Amino acid sequence: MATREKDACDLLDADHRAVKKMFKEYEELTGSRARSAAQKKMELARQICQELKVHAQIEEEIFYPALRQAIKDTDLLDEAKVEHDSAKDLIAQLEEAGEADDMFDAKVKVLGEYVDHHVKEEKSEIFVKARAARKLDLVGMREQMETRKEELMGEMAGAGMAAEA
Repeated sequence: MATREKDACDLLDADHRAVKKMFKEYEELTGSRARSAAQKKMELARQICQELKVHAQIEEEIFYPALRQAIKDTDLLDEAKVEHDSAKDLIAQLEEAGEADDMFDAKVKVLGEYVDHHVKEEKSEIFVKARAARKLDLVGMREQMETRKEELMGEMAGAGMAAEA
């Protein structure tokens, strides 16, 4: 049996799994009042936000526009855009927060729920349509998305170091 080459959907799915793992780690720390737990939660939340911002940007810049050209039913893509906008609003609130208090925990939890819903729709509907679309080069798109993801992560790391200086 031939294995298919990894494609754009595989890249996005790997991002989904990585972020889901971070949300789980965060949840395990919730409830702890230890100072070290609060610090770890802030670090995890920052990492989650960065990963989600980059993920959303590569979807919006590369994946969704190509899909919009290749499939007839774009309602799912419109919904995904609205979901991204809602998640970005919560991300902005988390990034502005000074500490991991109860409201911060609630915002991380709701963000995780948004992401879970979004991931389910992507896996069961959007990725299925993408893989069925004959016009899409999902393998080539994966390479393009990986390159853009590395650029964005580098930019964010540079911006983070500049902010700390």
